[in-house]
Amino acid sequence: MKAVTARDLQKKVKECVDTAQEERVVITRRGRPAAVLVGVEGKDWEDVVLQTSPAFWKLIEERRKQATISFKELRARLKRRKR
Repeated sequence: MKAVTARDLQKKVKECVDTAQEERVVITRRGRPAAVLVGVEGKDWEDVVLQTSPAFWKLIEERRKQATISFKELRARLKRRKR
């Protein structure tokens, strides 16, 4: 992981964006982490939006806490519904 100061980022934007395609770039301010630059070149716009959406990840977290059923049970339930 590469680190760059906010001031250096202004001078080397293209280089940092290129580097971010291979590894994350931590941007520091006054010696402390302030942001992370993550390359998304080649990814679908929708994937990028979902991966960075707090609401989406909250929904995923809530769903993971819910009880699940097996595929076999799902098929049985669907069969009963058709009748």
